[in-house]
Amino acid sequence: VQLVESGGGLVQAGGSLRLSCPASGRTFSLYAMSWFRQAPGKEREFVAGISRSGGSTDYAESVKGRFTISRDNAKNTVYLQMNSLKPEDTAVYYCAARFSGVQEKVAVALLEYRYWGQGTQVTVSS
Repeated sequence: VQLVESGGGLVQAGGSLRLSCPASGRTFSLYAMSWFRQAPGKEREFVAGISRSGGSTDYAESVKGRFTISRDNAKNTVYLQMNSLKPEDTAVYYCAARFSGVQEKVAVALLEYRYWGQGTQVTVSS
């Protein structure tokens, strides 16, 4: 699975961004998808995840109510809508894919994901 993130950039606090991650190479609808992020000097952390059909989602506590993950299996793309952005959201955001088969599971552990994009920088100014 090849993943390429886009949509990052510089935004003021309180603003919004929408990240996109089109996938290619495999049957997208068999893969659970997630977004992770890594700030300078910090470990990569789970942000949001969505099951293969889109029926289940999960979020980190720090982004609940502000971020929304979605997917369009017809377009082989996963999205992350980020609203009410804060300076502490500044990080490189990564898209990740995990083969799910028939399971409707959202995996939050980094080590469960085999496929990763190259990342897109999100910078929120105060």
